[in-house]
Amino acid sequence: MFQLLLAIIYLAFISLGLPDALLGSAWPTMYQELSVPVSFAGGISMIIAAGTIISSLQSDRLTRRFGTGKVTAFSVLMTAAALFGFSVSHSYVALCLWAIPYGLGAGSVDASLNNYVALHYESRHMSWLHCMWGVGASLGPYVMGYALSEGQSWNMGYRYIAVLQIVLTVLLFFSLPLWNKKQESGTAKAAPDSCSSTPLSLGKIIHIPGAKEVMVAFFCYCALKQTTSLWASSYLVLRRGLSEDAAAGFASLFFAGITAGRALSGFLTLKFNDTQMIRLGQSGILLGILLLLLPFGNGSAFAGLVLIGLGCAPVYPSIIHSTPKNFGAEKSQAMIGVQMASAYVGTCLMPPVFGVIANHISTALLPLYLLLILVLMIFAHEKMLKKVK
Repeated sequence: MFQLLLAIIYLAFISLGLPDALLGSAWPTMYQELSVPVSFAGGISMIIAAGTIISSLQSDRLTRRFGTGKVTAFSVLMTAAALFGFSVSHSYVALCLWAIPYGLGAGSVDASLNNYVALHYESRHMSWLHCMWGVGASLGPYVMGYALSEGQSWNMGYRYIAVLQIVLTVLLFFSLPLWNKKQESGTAKAAPDSCSSTPLSLGKIIHIPGAKEVMVAFFCYCALKQTTSLWASSYLVLRRGLSEDAAAGFASLFFAGITAGRALSGFLTLKFNDTQMIRLGQSGILLGILLLLLPFGNGSAFAGLVLIGLGCAPVYPSIIHSTPKNFGAEKSQAMIGVQMASAYVGTCLMPPVFGVIANHISTALLPLYLLLILVLMIFAHEKMLKKVK
């Protein structure tokens, strides 16, 4: 039963990643068909992120009341419905409306699943499970690129992913008895599913030593990742001169880097601790950004996207996995909830800001923009480590 539940969690992480890169890979085609400026991708991204912020802040309360299994199943169901809505939409306003349930579904499942894995599994499992997210995120742009290269509309790319999400939703609902048995059997750490204490308020969480710093670090990480995801295709089309369908495929190199990096990170965690893994990842991101800046043609740009993905790979799972150790198992769900919320604030604000820069100045500034975010992330994380010690 334990192995079967682990397989279900792997599938859930795949479902989290499937839609994440769709908007960025399809936007060079979408904005022309919808007759809106290129910067309007930031508006849809902002609405999705706002929904995830709200649901992430409620994750502690929801998980304590319903349990991780039910929160995961119903959240994925909500995102599947939203993706189908995207597939039948033909206006920018309709996309904005469907972005609301998309964001609300994504936030709860992300925070709840991450805390469950941080409490019940070792660091290598966290890396490998997030590798499954990368598998989903890598498949998304390939599916969209296939639809576009076959002469189909971007709507069909969303429809293919919606069908896959629906199948995964059915599997998650059938798995609910497994989650209940796991929770009833008890674990080494106190999990929110069985915790009798009341949820922590946002004010109390913020005053925990190191909380504000780790929130800033998460803000920067997701700002960097989502900006790269959303604007890599447009950067390759508008700056490097690639065709739209080729750019959609090459942008998936970023997620391929994350996927391969997390597979490798699972083995590296046997030798390195979470802090060392985070610093290693930050170094990889820096090298990738420098390659984007070099004027060596498309080869350096492709290598840069892969390296940024490889660098991003260990950062997210390592920070999440270290949360119970840094802040205590009793506070971990609340802490991961606010970390997710701050991460989605970064997702909400920073990609649209670059959209304005791209619209009024140039998409060529993408590497410098990412570099600024990276420097702030490194500073915040190092300061958090000093406080939790």
